[in-house]
Amino acid sequence: MELHELRPAPGSKRKSKRLGQGRGSGTGKTSGKGHKGQKARAGGGVRPGFEGGQMPLSRRTPKRGFNNAKFAKTYQVVNVASLEERFEPDEVIGAKELYERNLIKKLTKPYKILGEGEVTKAFTVKANAFSAEAIRKIEAAGGKIEVV
Repeated sequence: MELHELRPAPGSKRKSKRLGQGRGSGTGKTSGKGHKGQKARAGGGVRPGFEGGQMPLSRRTPKRGFNNAKFAKTYQVVNVASLEERFEPDEVIGAKELYERNLIKKLTKPYKILGEGEVTKAFTVKANAFSAEAIRKIEAAGGKIEVV
């Protein structure tokens, strides 16, 4: 196939509707907009959700309850398996060390250690939060935990 042989798929290209081209065209005179009114004017029409002055659905439905999403504490999560493979025994693991090894994305956000995987090395881990399983595994391997 050569560049000069390229063609759009059959049926994918359509000619644009030519408005106001005389009575015989089917879209002459008012160009398919009917007679007068807001929708016949240039730039006319109503915004999305407008119901002709009737109270819109978004405003007439009851708004109840409370959403805790903006107050929820979100943690960056690190599994003990990734600590096991990226750190040496007897190493002190803090936010800076996790950041340098790309285990957390931001130093300013809190991080939590989770218990996914196995631990054989004893290291000291400093974190904002720990899962019960992570505490059990780190201490079983002879390591220490510190809540920052």
